[in-house]
Amino acid sequence: MNPIVEKVYQIGIIPVIAFNSVDEALPLCKALADGGLPAAEVTFRTACAEECIRKIHEEMPEMLLGAGTVLTTEQADRAMAAGASFIVAPGFDPEVCKHVIDKGGIMMPGTCSAGEMQQAMNMGCEALKFFPAEANGGVGMLKNIGAALKSARWMCTGGVNAKNVNDYLGYDQIFAVGGTWMCKSDVIKAHDWAKITAQSKEAVDTMLGLKLMHVGINTENEEEAMKMANLIGSLLNMKVAPGNSSIFVGNKEFEIMKKPGRGTNGHIAIGCNNVDRAIYHLSQRGVKFDLDSKNVKNGKTIACYFADEIGGFAFHLVQA
Repeated sequence: MNPIVEKVYQIGIIPVIAFNSVDEALPLCKALADGGLPAAEVTFRTACAEECIRKIHEEMPEMLLGAGTVLTTEQADRAMAAGASFIVAPGFDPEVCKHVIDKGGIMMPGTCSAGEMQQAMNMGCEALKFFPAEANGGVGMLKNIGAALKSARWMCTGGVNAKNVNDYLGYDQIFAVGGTWMCKSDVIKAHDWAKITAQSKEAVDTMLGLKLMHVGINTENEEEAMKMANLIGSLLNMKVAPGNSSIFVGNKEFEIMKKPGRGTNGHIAIGCNNVDRAIYHLSQRGVKFDLDSKNVKNGKTIACYFADEIGGFAFHLVQA
């Protein structure tokens, strides 16, 4: 996967913005970044788009910037010169696609039919935009098309919101979504940057879906493990289910290890909707990961440990 496309995938949600003035560029992007979304698709629907991209690129280089609603080769050139890392269009224009690709750029053309998608992929577009997503059948439509176009990768925009974002991101061939629900136009006009930060944090939390899965407790031997499992089971009226290397209590809320495992006292499993995205976003919050501990199955990361213990427990992410 191209590094830019990979970064879009890791961030997961790309805010789509139509700036009213250049003065909004930095405070809005800072609000998004503070909320955990260091990315923006700046649409060429307004006259200040190019200058906004340039200003953000120069003063906030950590922001991943795309240019949206790019309709011509001239707009594409201006966007890339200003600092856009990828170009997004509402429709599929072979001339614009070829122009951007020939210049070494990342082109995400808008597509809504298998024919358009196939043509764009054959031109060298690694990532496609599905737009407008909800009006064109949403996830169900892409699952049908994806059965035939197995290498297609989509970023979906148009009708994606806090209620359905995980319906989209839960389908493996959708690598990201674009949306405006965390930075609506009226909030931007009011310059309510704190609200945009709060809504961005909420969007990230919704996307990640972090939750406690189980607590693993280390013991010295099988006898001690069974004794502890039976004690917890009797106290909480939970079933006890012995396994090969551990004993589960309840619906696997507790895992009692038959011998010392990872972590001084044990381990704590945190479930999430996508381990790779959780690694990225938690890393932005200061968490360090033991990437050598990654468990990858069929090309998808399903588990990974934190580098450091917390309270004597090894923490790890697991695909929920």
